[in-house]
Amino acid sequence: MSQFERYIGIDYSGAKTPNSPLKGLRVYCSEDVSMPNEVPPPPNRKHWSRREIAEWLVCELHKKIPTFVGIDHGFSFPLRYFDQHQLALNWDAFLIDFQKHWPTDTNIYVDFVRDGAEGNGAARMGHSRWRRLTEERSIKAKSVFHFDVPGSVAKSTHAGLPWLLHIRKNLGDRIHFWPFDGWTIPEGRSVIAESYPALWSKYFPIQDRTQDQHDAFSIAAWVSRTDHLDGLASVFTPDLSEADQATARIEGWILGV
Repeated sequence: MSQFERYIGIDYSGAKTPNSPLKGLRVYCSEDVSMPNEVPPPPNRKHWSRREIAEWLVCELHKKIPTFVGIDHGFSFPLRYFDQHQLALNWDAFLIDFQKHWPTDTNIYVDFVRDGAEGNGAARMGHSRWRRLTEERSIKAKSVFHFDVPGSVAKSTHAGLPWLLHIRKNLGDRIHFWPFDGWTIPEGRSVIAESYPALWSKYFPIQDRTQDQHDAFSIAAWVSRTDHLDGLASVFTPDLSEADQATARIEGWILGV
């Protein structure tokens, strides 16, 4: 029996401001066993903005439909970041602290904070050689601090984290953020998980989709297919030692690694 009734894949972008419509922001949704279809942006908009996606998710996830949401950016930082900045090992506290220093949910570019024109990013920096355990295990995944290189998720991560806080504040315990709220998803609960479409996109022909579209499509399609084959339980409980599980509850984990 499948765990969810709806599957949403989001390919993310950290470009420009949170109010800017971006062609790199794509949303696909599958209901039940159907193949995912692209979700169009709000009326009179050619593309989604990050703010619109966050607000749309809050609205959609208020509905009593068990939903999986996979988003293509990092959900947390390596333990070395917490040690460096003497932060409590608590994900909620991390999100609040990050948004305070990197207010990328306001009308600014990520690079404005990087350059010191906005926020206080200098007080909360990391190093491009710092990698989370899940990134080390996935081999190809880059550090969340590795900016300005092909395939980087650094900018999208620094742009997206404040919106995770926004969603968490607005939905509370209606949503299970995996694995921060636990490895096991309560029955009937919707979940949001960090997803890496490069793990799954090769399993689906790209057809007439752009790469951004295909990445969002692949997240929704793979999780839907796996759920209907009763395979998600093992995906949500990766084979980790107790110590690695404790690390991942702070650093986060890429679904499928």
